[in-house]
Amino acid sequence: MILDVDIGHVQGAFSLRARFQSDGKLTALFGPSGSGKTTIVGAIGGLVRFNHGRIVVQGQVLVDTKANVFVPKHKRRIGYVFQEGRLFPHLNVRQNLLFGRWFTPRHDRKTSFDHIVDLLGIGHLLERRPSTLSGGEKQRVAIGRALLADPQLLLMDEPLASLDEARKAEIYPYIERLRDEGEVPIVLVSHSVAEIARLATSIVVLSEGQVTASGPAFDILRHTHLFAQTGLAEAGALIDAQVLRHEDSFGLTVLQTKAGTLRVPHLTYPTGTGLRVRLRARDIMLSLQKPIGMSALNVLPGLISSIEYAEGPSVDVQLDCSGDHLVARVTRKSVEELGLKPGLPVHAIIKSIAFDPEALGAVKPQHM
Repeated sequence: MILDVDIGHVQGAFSLRARFQSDGKLTALFGPSGSGKTTIVGAIGGLVRFNHGRIVVQGQVLVDTKANVFVPKHKRRIGYVFQEGRLFPHLNVRQNLLFGRWFTPRHDRKTSFDHIVDLLGIGHLLERRPSTLSGGEKQRVAIGRALLADPQLLLMDEPLASLDEARKAEIYPYIERLRDEGEVPIVLVSHSVAEIARLATSIVVLSEGQVTASGPAFDILRHTHLFAQTGLAEAGALIDAQVLRHEDSFGLTVLQTKAGTLRVPHLTYPTGTGLRVRLRARDIMLSLQKPIGMSALNVLPGLISSIEYAEGPSVDVQLDCSGDHLVARVTRKSVEELGLKPGLPVHAIIKSIAFDPEALGAVKPQHM
């Protein structure tokens, strides 16, 4: 187990009671402001001393209030990346990176400087000062500095929150590389569904100081009631895909999934690239028969696995499409008129233009 957290903390009017475990390469702590995300990462990093509980990282007990164990933050080997890069302005990029080495005994320094520079694509920045870097470049350097301290865990507290969409798009691929190719597990704080859909392998959902759900990203994201705070438009399912081919004359890319092929607006990824695709519940319609004479290009057969009712007119219909689990948001009236029930075969209809580009990210190819 990479991370085992069981803590209780009261500070003023705020009360936190968080218990979860994660074995994911990138665990996202998700929730609105004030839900306890930053308090938890502060507790893991040793910046917050909580009232009672226990924290174990990669088998090492960092805190156990019952046993009176509290490892000081400078001995925890935890890397920390904040919203702002917090680079030293008087040092160039190379010097900022090497500063991380000071916190690790020489005999424990295993991470290659050249490997981190290559992984983060910052070789051309080494002689520049922080004042000349973009926001995305500063964050990549800050991540590199943290990694060169040879941490056993990397904490990232909303590292993209201060960046515009262009800078976010610049840094996403590097975080994906860290997740898929790096050897250091990551805990990422975020309040963006698209961000965690693109990056997370495990998700811990927080609300008002309580853990409301935790588990693999593919399981958590399709339970739309967990994300009611972000608006119904955000909820949906996550599936693996590979780039099958490009239909340049139509401006489309064809993706292969377990459920079948999907056509999406043209992507720049080469053939064979593994992708994570988020299909929003609001963008999926259901039909009892395979439709004909429709403009929608994507029709996936499946079986209804469950129907989740909530307050209001909407109902979430969970689908099993040959192993890919989707969710469609329909009205109660549609459920009644179509006679929708678990086990019923249906067809999911998805518009090509409905795909969420921000949540689309590269991963190591999976077997389809």
